[in-house]
Amino acid sequence: MIREPPAPAPGPAGSEPVSGAPGAVPGWLPSQSQVDFDGSLVDTRAFDLPRYLAVLPLFSDLSQPELERLAQGCHLRRLVRGETLFRVGQPCEEFHVTVTGQVKLFAVSPAGQEKVIELLGPGTSFAEALMFTGQPYIINAQALTDSLVLSVGKQAVVKEIEQDARFAMRMLAGISRRLHGLVHDVQAYALHSGMQRVIGYLLRDQTAEDCVSGEVITVSLPVSKAVIASRLSLTPEYFSRVLHELEDAKLIEVDKRDIHILDAGRLSRYPNP
Repeated sequence: MIREPPAPAPGPAGSEPVSGAPGAVPGWLPSQSQVDFDGSLVDTRAFDLPRYLAVLPLFSDLSQPELERLAQGCHLRRLVRGETLFRVGQPCEEFHVTVTGQVKLFAVSPAGQEKVIELLGPGTSFAEALMFTGQPYIINAQALTDSLVLSVGKQAVVKEIEQDARFAMRMLAGISRRLHGLVHDVQAYALHSGMQRVIGYLLRDQTAEDCVSGEVITVSLPVSKAVIASRLSLTPEYFSRVLHELEDAKLIEVDKRDIHILDAGRLSRYPNP
């Protein structure tokens, strides 16, 4: 599942919303240009953890004392591009939230072939369900760009669950959404052609109104075409052929990582007229 960041949520008074755009952060959080990416832990004194936690849907209903208590079980880590956050077999005692940058979850076959499971931009959380099983990580996580990742310790989460049943329900809701997305992925791989998967990816953020407006829509690929192809269970060559076919049909224009959708309505119906 290509899991999208949560809708921008209002931050504390005087703050900006947490943006879903890759690498974008509110003014009260450190930008990537302000962070020295050396693969080390971040000094949390320079980062308002309770304030950041408050704008995440999972923690938005917690009181200030609860946020401060939860923040004590968190730590931040700076990852340089290509650095590993965790590997298969390592103990899973925390879940994670991408603060800035892009993180990919992936598996590697015995033959060495990589399959991208999920792409995670700012505001997205991952590994919640696995954390509760007591089992080690079953997939790998790697930074696709210089990234800032927040890790929330299991003990801190369990303490909040014990004190507030609503918090447990929000955790369950998040895990359920992840499961629903994975089921949707399996259906797409089994029932949709490669062409339909690519079109679905390009139009994933568009509404029905967008598809009939006639305006040119620009989709910026957050990562390389090879990574997106793997996420869609396609070869890079096939993904490129699909883009060329859509370009020849005057449905899109490709400018490096920017895809200009010329007619979203026709694209949604392609290859039907």
